[in-house]
Amino acid sequence: MSKSVLVTGSSRGIGKAVALRLARDGYDIVVHCRNHREEADRVAQAISALGRNARVLQFDVGERALVAAILETDIAQHGCYYGVICNAGIVRDNVFPAMTGEDWDAVMRTNLNGFYNVLNPLIMPMVRRRAPGRIVTLSSVAGLMGNRGQVNYSAAKAGIIGATKALALELARREITVNCVAPGLIDTDMLAGVPLDEALKLIPARRIGKPEEVAAAVSFLISEDAAYITRQVISVNGGLA
Repeated sequence: MSKSVLVTGSSRGIGKAVALRLARDGYDIVVHCRNHREEADRVAQAISALGRNARVLQFDVGERALVAAILETDIAQHGCYYGVICNAGIVRDNVFPAMTGEDWDAVMRTNLNGFYNVLNPLIMPMVRRRAPGRIVTLSSVAGLMGNRGQVNYSAAKAGIIGATKALALELARREITVNCVAPGLIDTDMLAGVPLDEALKLIPARRIGKPEEVAAAVSFLISEDAAYITRQVISVNGGLA
């Protein structure tokens, strides 16, 4: 029986690359979007063209009750997921004195609360499968180092790391691994407005990364080969310390 993986925020960027890579690896994919339904549908079509099953769920990961209702309905109809990739996220950048409460709350609501909202309804169904499972969260170099103009984003992504490590402890005996991938500067829409000339000076590899390179790390972490790897943070950042 094929294994299914939910990839949040998979209509574009890193999430799309992850969804397509995992489909090539042989998984059925539950594509997720908040707003970009047409793009999510195209990702699902591309997955189907690869010979895997795909369906699209649309919800805001910050809407707790709605997320639980949709996910519980989906797994009641299709069975629980083997893997969950918590990728959905937003940025609302500004220097801290000028950062509004709304920008702080929006980033926390999506990037950090989304961890709870998506995973909490899924953990016990995954445990009841009595089979190995995989959870991979997406943090950021900002969550490890902090980043100017991203106090909110850095705080949320650091929180993801702490939550990932704690959940890994709780699930280790259940053969459900929980790991984190922390990308550096990756060629996605989130790079808009980033002064790349200055940023590249800080990256030993002297280039920005590709979404497919992040997807490759996720691919390994959800594979059977990664069964003894849990509670880890894997940086994909070209050597950015």
